[in-house]
Amino acid sequence: MALAPENDLLKRARTWLAEDPDPDTRAELRDLLAAAEGGDVTEDECRAWSALAARFAGTLQFGTAGLRGEMGAGPMRMNRAVVIRAAAGLAGYLRSEGHGGGLVVIGYDARHKSYDFARDTAAVMVGAGLRAALLPQPLPTPVLAFAIRHLGAVAGVMVTASHNPPQDNGYKVYLGDGSQIVPPADAGIAAEIAAVGSLHDVPLAPDGWQVLPAHGEHGIVDAYLDRAVAVTDGHTPRDLAVVYTPLHGVGRDTLLAAFARAGFPAPAVVPEQAEPDPDFPTVAFPNPEEPGAMDLAFRTAAEAAPEIVIANDPDADRCAVAVPDPDGPDGPAGWRMLRGDEVGALLAAHLVSKRAEGTFATTIVSSSLLSRIAAAAGLPYGETLTGFKWISRAPGLRYGYEEALGYCVDPEGVRDKDGITAALLIAELAATLKATGRTLADLLDDLALEHGLHATDQLSVRVSDLSRISAAMLRLRQEPPTTLAGLAVASADDLERGTPDLPPTDGLRYRLTGAADSPVASARVVVRPSGTEPKLKCYLEAVVPVPDPTALSTARTTAAEFLAALRKDIATAAGIDA
Repeated sequence: MALAPENDLLKRARTWLAEDPDPDTRAELRDLLAAAEGGDVTEDECRAWSALAARFAGTLQFGTAGLRGEMGAGPMRMNRAVVIRAAAGLAGYLRSEGHGGGLVVIGYDARHKSYDFARDTAAVMVGAGLRAALLPQPLPTPVLAFAIRHLGAVAGVMVTASHNPPQDNGYKVYLGDGSQIVPPADAGIAAEIAAVGSLHDVPLAPDGWQVLPAHGEHGIVDAYLDRAVAVTDGHTPRDLAVVYTPLHGVGRDTLLAAFARAGFPAPAVVPEQAEPDPDFPTVAFPNPEEPGAMDLAFRTAAEAAPEIVIANDPDADRCAVAVPDPDGPDGPAGWRMLRGDEVGALLAAHLVSKRAEGTFATTIVSSSLLSRIAAAAGLPYGETLTGFKWISRAPGLRYGYEEALGYCVDPEGVRDKDGITAALLIAELAATLKATGRTLADLLDDLALEHGLHATDQLSVRVSDLSRISAAMLRLRQEPPTTLAGLAVASADDLERGTPDLPPTDGLRYRLTGAADSPVASARVVVRPSGTEPKLKCYLEAVVPVPDPTALSTARTTAAEFLAALRKDIATAAGIDA
């Protein structure tokens, strides 16, 4: 006997099946329905019911990050039906805001179904009376962000799940200023999505959108590259050996073209990870921050002997940097991955040396070192919530970064993080230092001597049960720590209540103060759920004074030991595994 008679779940699945435009997800859903209605209580039937329930447990929620999730059939998965609804909602929102007839630019990466989702979006936009332009091929996210401003579009869509696992895809929305959406635009778009009725009633144009040329007089890739290479100075040194990996993503061709136009030698590309591959076969997670993701790059570096290693994430909006470190633990040839905060400080120092003017901004979870660099240079400083949707809106922004390997070095060109221009600028800095017999590590030492050693770390816990994250946040709110790693908690901020400078967000911030005889002058902890992955993140910072160069080694040891204790204590306070 079947598990259940005709019921609401089966009705919703059949209704969805009747509207699903994709033969692949139709076949998936048809197979699940057949297994669920098998007639006997078998293990296969139980699995089918469980799979159906997961796919129809609700709907993917559209927020400031757009949509992101596992691909598959049903409203809780990324698929063509969900994307068509999202596109129709975006079109409705744009019309309600007076942008009917405006241009929407659409980009896509090389993940499974990305082109299909992009083409469907174009068809919906044209069907709704807007104009649509598709990027000519799978390209980095910053090319899409650039195209919005360059072409005067009213909105942009990037189909990408960035550095998520291969089974995921996503849908990121930008408005006409080239920035990712923030409230209340997200709620307005979500409301329009919810108002979409049957997919059969959504007009899908069979054609009528433009496919932008890549190269030539009006080539969008050429226009981006012209803007990108302008972040460097033509008269600075270019002698630099680089190993580069795009981690199976779409960054390679754009980065190599940018390096060539800027006059740098061609980077040695990690061969196993050079081609776009939506399955990311050589890594567990296609994120340079994840353990093991850079192993092949370090292996290539052992043979090529470069000055630095550079990596982009799959959609090339992030940039990772590694430097030689004979005593370092990160790679077989003695390489050390620089933390995002370290790269952020290096880029800031380089821009200061280039006489950049304007606001330097970062987020509440990034290192406070940027504030000291800006203050020493007499530049305005801004601090925002996590994410470039907030950084990009800092008044008078000239440079912004976040610790998760995101850097905006040319906000007038790309008002978002850009892993290509960040790579160009870090290469220029490394080559300039090399010409004087110095390295990126030497400049980090200089910054520590001038401003104190700002050491950062992160405790990131991936969960399969999201209730663990809410339970940890509740525990910290109900039983806030009074000391951490031996330092007193001087202040505790529940960011859910908002502050005079920040809108409300689900996060907790603790500021710690060292005693007069403590080698650690101050510290900070921020705890928050990830906005894009099932993770609880704890961001840690310790500031250790460095009176002279001989104290650098001791300061690093002190900071490392303190951060290890801080990781342990905040994990215990939150009731999670360190």
